[in-house]
Amino acid sequence: MPEPTPGLKIASLRGVPVYIGRTWPIIAVIIVAIFGPQVASLHPEWGFGAYVVGIGYALLLLLSVLVHEAAHALVAQACHYRVTHIVADLMGGHTSYDTPDATPGRSALVAAVGPLSNAALAVIGFLGHRASDGDGAVPLLLGAFAWSNAFVAAFNALPGLPLDGGFLVDALVWKLTGNRATGMKAAGWCGRIVAIGVAAWAVLGFVRAPGSLWSLVWLLFIASFLWRGASVAVNVGINREFLGGIRVADVMRPAVAVPASTPVAALPETGDTIVLIDADGAASALVAPGAHVRVPVDQRPHVPASALGEALLPHAGAVISSPQDDVMAILPAFEGDPTPGVVTVSMPVEGQPAAADDPVALRLVGIATLADLERAMQRHAHESGTMPRGA
Repeated sequence: MPEPTPGLKIASLRGVPVYIGRTWPIIAVIIVAIFGPQVASLHPEWGFGAYVVGIGYALLLLLSVLVHEAAHALVAQACHYRVTHIVADLMGGHTSYDTPDATPGRSALVAAVGPLSNAALAVIGFLGHRASDGDGAVPLLLGAFAWSNAFVAAFNALPGLPLDGGFLVDALVWKLTGNRATGMKAAGWCGRIVAIGVAAWAVLGFVRAPGSLWSLVWLLFIASFLWRGASVAVNVGINREFLGGIRVADVMRPAVAVPASTPVAALPETGDTIVLIDADGAASALVAPGAHVRVPVDQRPHVPASALGEALLPHAGAVISSPQDDVMAILPAFEGDPTPGVVTVSMPVEGQPAAADDPVALRLVGIATLADLERAMQRHAHESGTMPRGA
């Protein structure tokens, strides 16, 4: 069964699908409901046209979101991250990508280009507004486009997750301490402070100058979204700290890689799990220790090892720099639907870069099972007296 898409695909950016999420129409209706009456009060002679201008403003904001996320995606690709999709949705948008080779510098760079792209759009809108004549719909939209992008750039730069400024805090603390978990926790707590600040600003503003109850509710909704995102970041940091006490070596079993066409009679008898490699150099199946006994002795020279193989899920592999890496290095390989029960573990060939998409530059060193991972986590929790938290 194909995986469900996050919405309507409208484009592709360097192979990355771009979607309008199923919840985006909600924010579009909210924008028109707020902006339309404001335009109508300024230009009552426009009648229903004021709401058409509101629709235009919603589309311009959609453009702003897509440019923001495209900036994240392009820089992430330049940092050799695998970008899976871009989505514009109720809370603005997000770009999904894997970060197996993340560093503080790369993380900061990917985060910074989001607000910078909105700042650039604000300048473009401002220049367009100054160059336009009269007080028609176009100057009005350009002015609103400039101010909204300036606000989004400044708001997104606030120092707390899940905002882009929070990733900058994460990267800074990570760089200073050498610990990503500490960075995530610090940025998450900063995000909680930002969320409280937004809620307090909304309530105090409404108390001092009672106006639109709708604006108050909307700002409180944003504050709650920020709080939830910040809390997830804190929990992720705590979990990273917990998992940092488990080594890949604690969950990895040795394995041997052989071509899938190898006859059963030629399989190595080391007692290790055998990983079959297909013609493209990718791991395709496992042969459990002792599986060859199912084939009669006289047929073993003629039966390929692939006849004994148990298929692996595509892309169920992790690349590590050393078996002493913490187990976070292989956790992304266990993600997906369905969840892989077994993943292969590889290391770069000496003198070659650690490229997860280049099997030629990698050598297989073992496998890790989900059951072994869970047992290692339970053992570590018992020994350390701590438990991971649900995000």
